[in-house]
Amino acid sequence: MKEPIRILSDLHLGHRISRIETASELRPLVAGAGTIIFNGDTWQELDEPFVARATAMLAELRSICADEGVDTVFLSGNHDPGWAGPGWVELADGRIVITHGDALLPGGSPWKREILSAPDRVEGLWNLYPDAGHDIRQRIRLARHIARELCTIEQTTGRHLIQRAWDAAVPPKRALTMISSWLARPAAASRFCDLYFPKAEAIIFGHFHRHGSWLHNGRRIIDTGSFLNPGRAHWIEWNHGWLKRGEIHETPGAFSLGRILNVWKIGNNENQPGNRLP
Repeated sequence: MKEPIRILSDLHLGHRISRIETASELRPLVAGAGTIIFNGDTWQELDEPFVARATAMLAELRSICADEGVDTVFLSGNHDPGWAGPGWVELADGRIVITHGDALLPGGSPWKREILSAPDRVEGLWNLYPDAGHDIRQRIRLARHIARELCTIEQTTGRHLIQRAWDAAVPPKRALTMISSWLARPAAASRFCDLYFPKAEAIIFGHFHRHGSWLHNGRRIIDTGSFLNPGRAHWIEWNHGWLKRGEIHETPGAFSLGRILNVWKIGNNENQPGNRLP
């Protein structure tokens, strides 16, 4: 893959509460990258009310990337499980793993009403993939199956804070499950690497809609957040052995690279490790 490799997640193109009104607003985030990895939930593949708009926005995003000479990798997420490919990317000879994040938890998105009300269905799907506990390909296939089988039926009503808070709080178990899932992210991500990517020094994911960075059991854990209200999104970039994390600056009509928050050295800069798709 061409460097710099930029990573963005959870654009949710076409969703009524995505802050992205048109794909052209993303051009400043695209410009200057060699490759962009869109790390899941890029568009609303499964949500019927949004599919037409999402499809048009996705086509425009592809056109912008081509116009800027940027290569693209699209990874599957729980809202767009239909992307071809394995569902993860390894950089730096396996020292960095990128995946959407719904495979970090057994239920994928345990805070969803459809999953809260059907725990037996999740258990039944796990029974269909007996090797998912140690085989990453099976684990990703299982996550995609959960996403399709228990896709969102009841859509959020609006993007304002009160509407989003009400949506999160009803039923009350939903809010509690969200909070516990946020708190569980570092340990869950580290355990995920222990099972499937033991060489990984860093894992990058989205899905939870709350950005953050932690060091857990010697691994760098990075959540890039979301473009859905009320969360905010961060960018990640890998270039010449250095991993950067930064804010995304939002102005009317444009999203651009904001200030750098962290820089980490991964691997040996003098002997650049490989970047590859599995």
